[in-house]
Amino acid sequence: MKTGALTIRLDPDLQRQLAHLARRTGRSRSDLAREALRRQLALAQFDDLRRRIMPFAEARGYLTDDDIFRDVS
Repeated sequence: MKTGALTIRLDPDLQRQLAHLARRTGRSRSDLAREALRRQLALAQFDDLRRRIMPFAEARGYLTDDDIFRDVS
């Protein structure tokens, strides 16, 4: 698999927190940053899909998560 590189600037506090977590978990800072980026991208995709589907859900009477859980459970 071909990989790419990304350089980011971190403020001192974020850099310290990342280094501390890396030491505590035995993982690399890059691994932790990749995981955080994957999670953030997944959340952004979920939010986008939710925003796009909401008009259809509302038209069917699904106004809250509880409405959906009630019918799915």
